[in-house]
Amino acid sequence: MKRLRYFLDKQERHFRKGGKLESLYYLYEVIDSFFFTTDKVTRRASFIRDAMDLKRMMLTVVISLIPAVIMALYNTGLQANLTLAGLSSIPTGSWQQQFMSWLGIGFNPHSIFANFVHGSLYFFPVYIVTLAVGGFWEVLFAVIRKHEVNEGFFVTSLLFPLILPPTIPYWQVALGITFGVVIGKEVFGGVGMNILNPALVGRVFLFFAYPAQISGDKVWVAVDGVSRATPLAQFADPLLQLAVTWKDAFIGFIPGSMGETSVIACILGAVILLVTGIGSGRIMLSILIGMISTSLFLNWIGSDTNPMFQVTPMWHLVLGGFAFGTVFMATDPVTAAMTEAGKYIYGLLIGFLVVLIRVINPAFPEGMMLAILFGNVFSPIIDKIFINANIKRRLARNVNG
Repeated sequence: MKRLRYFLDKQERHFRKGGKLESLYYLYEVIDSFFFTTDKVTRRASFIRDAMDLKRMMLTVVISLIPAVIMALYNTGLQANLTLAGLSSIPTGSWQQQFMSWLGIGFNPHSIFANFVHGSLYFFPVYIVTLAVGGFWEVLFAVIRKHEVNEGFFVTSLLFPLILPPTIPYWQVALGITFGVVIGKEVFGGVGMNILNPALVGRVFLFFAYPAQISGDKVWVAVDGVSRATPLAQFADPLLQLAVTWKDAFIGFIPGSMGETSVIACILGAVILLVTGIGSGRIMLSILIGMISTSLFLNWIGSDTNPMFQVTPMWHLVLGGFAFGTVFMATDPVTAAMTEAGKYIYGLLIGFLVVLIRVINPAFPEGMMLAILFGNVFSPIIDKIFINANIKRRLARNVNG
């Protein structure tokens, strides 16, 4: 690291004002800040001392996502190997299956190594495309606006692959992250000024633009020509038989988007975010309360024509992206409610809407992403209501005092 520090320091003069590469300073800065903490210090009062700066915050979120990434690698490979093991002949249409055959690993679903390797061949290419294309837009806007590249994209670039199905075409990945970064964030002014979660904006764009490839009721298993209804879609269709147990759904051994299936991984991530104070426990708790109360109410009402009315809170918890969205998406400090009381209303709204979308409109069985985006839109209004109420109370105290 000392040699890298020396090399970067030596090259810095070329990127400073008056240097040959002055216009590319912001590209140099993002490389320097990625490897090293800034050496700039405040010389005058007032001082604000806090060990949790933006870089450490983003790094902590990335660490909290590691359990979800591990499960994404394992479960993607597991679902593919389970499907291939049940076929009379192994299709070799995808390069992933051809590569597995070339390695001689085989498609044994009981092999942890085979599952991880097979899953990695689907996850990492999607992640690399996301990082390359999204990073290009981040650097481009930083150069145009002449500001530093924000570390927040590293979180978005990891979240986005985790909410995608394994067989999504790479050009759609590039298009989705482009829409999420440019339309979902940069048009509002960049990090800290966007009103919607960029990763979810990209996912929703793909959801409506290419429903055949990324629809809510058919998430592909990572095998060419094989599709399987998600458990949520199986609940919604009375002709389909639920093919998973609650335990498998809780652990994450079910078909779905690569990183959303494991509740255990989400709980581990939630613990990290709560202990470090980055994630809001108020939002997580209120979403859970909203979901439980709404689903219990619909269970009580019942329906002779819609089987989704009978889905219990325990099943809502483990299916779709509910746990993942609750922990990692809804708690985004930029797009969530900021006031302490407002966080409860914001969370209750999301918990209510996710069940309402799933049950009342089974055409969109995965309602978590839509519910969170809806909550994002209303979070400024929620905050404004509580801020104005606080201002009125303070004014009243001053008048009475």
